[in-house]
Amino acid sequence: MNIVVTGATGGAGSWIVEHLASEGHDVVGVDLERPPRGRENVAFLAADLSEQGQAWEAILAHDPDAVVHAAGIPRMGETTGTETFLTNVETTYHVFEAAGRAGADVVWASSESLYGMPFAAEPFLPDYLPIDEAHPMRPEDGYGASKLVGEELAAKTVRKHAISVASIRPSWIQYPGEYRAIDGRTDFDPETADRSGNFWSYVDVRDVVSIVDAALEAEIDGHESYHAMAAENYLGRPTADVIEAVFDDLPDDCDLEGDESAFSTAKARRELGWEPVHSWREARNENVEGPSFLIG
Repeated sequence: MNIVVTGATGGAGSWIVEHLASEGHDVVGVDLERPPRGRENVAFLAADLSEQGQAWEAILAHDPDAVVHAAGIPRMGETTGTETFLTNVETTYHVFEAAGRAGADVVWASSESLYGMPFAAEPFLPDYLPIDEAHPMRPEDGYGASKLVGEELAAKTVRKHAISVASIRPSWIQYPGEYRAIDGRTDFDPETADRSGNFWSYVDVRDVVSIVDAALEAEIDGHESYHAMAAENYLGRPTADVIEAVFDDLPDDCDLEGDESAFSTAKARRELGWEPVHSWREARNENVEGPSFLIG
């Protein structure tokens, strides 16, 4: 396929570009900066996707079969909440509209943050555990709100242009050999720990790549959202026990066994044939060379 990837020199985006190019796809990688080093099968383009003209030209000029949208501000705390919201929504609006006009299906990086817990001033319990894609969405922050609006834009784009859009909702993305999530695992004490709004969930970047690949290959009808999380938490402790100890409560509807993730990936398993295969237990010490063109 001919695929445009936005956020192509960033964390997850660079790994997605590397994989797609290695599989023989022709890739146009778009980001704010072009990398100093290129990659076979990839044409890199510098563009500000929050500007409609640049976004449309970057996508429409290349007549893609699909667009993978991984660009945007990746979390709260990098800039103001207002800038985070506006940048992410403007970028997503322009990319989706251009993809629709090109007749290209879209896979894009949404987030579990749209449920509201991860960046809430006081992280709160979900209505039930494990959390699935149908859980109510109650963001209190600019980042989570931008992803909620982004999924509404996805639904709008499907209605207007009759393409498909897959919204991938990953948890905290980790990189082999650089598992920052587990830095405090050894000293973790449920009695004194701060509340975690994603309930100590994570996902390896290689599993993000594989779910993007699966979504590109799938026959998706309209707009669908999919969780992308590792099978277990990164603490190595029973998930329900930790949540109850830290939050002093559990939802009445709680069906978790052992250290399984607080987020269900059953929908992705069922509809995409995808499942996570990487665990912190092995990946934290793996020596895997990442993309040579990664900028930030």
